[in-house]
Amino acid sequence: MPESAGVARSLVRTALAAWQQEELVEDALNVITELVSNAVDHARLPSIRVIVARPTENGVRLGVVDRSRTVPTLRTDSNGDQIRGRGLVLVDVLSDRWGTDLHPWGKTVWAEMKVEPAQ
Repeated sequence: MPESAGVARSLVRTALAAWQQEELVEDALNVITELVSNAVDHARLPSIRVIVARPTENGVRLGVVDRSRTVPTLRTDSNGDQIRGRGLVLVDVLSDRWGTDLHPWGKTVWAEMKVEPAQ
């Protein structure tokens, strides 16, 4: 599933262009990459689903759905030179809010970003 992040980035880029929100592209691509990477690394299941939605005129929601019910946690601890394990810190910084919705069969990890209303 390493190719999943590339497909997800393409989907996010296309959606933001269609919504004329190009100023969000860089941050949104970083966010979706982290969400997909977490799902691929930790869920270890054969498939994930990526969601790019515009639930309100002022917001974009990026989400990754997988069949694991393990809730990701924000790690702010310092563990020497270890690079991995802090992706949600980036998601937390780049998004306005993020969270996890549990389902009987898995979870959705999502991040929301504010957008400028179309002129």
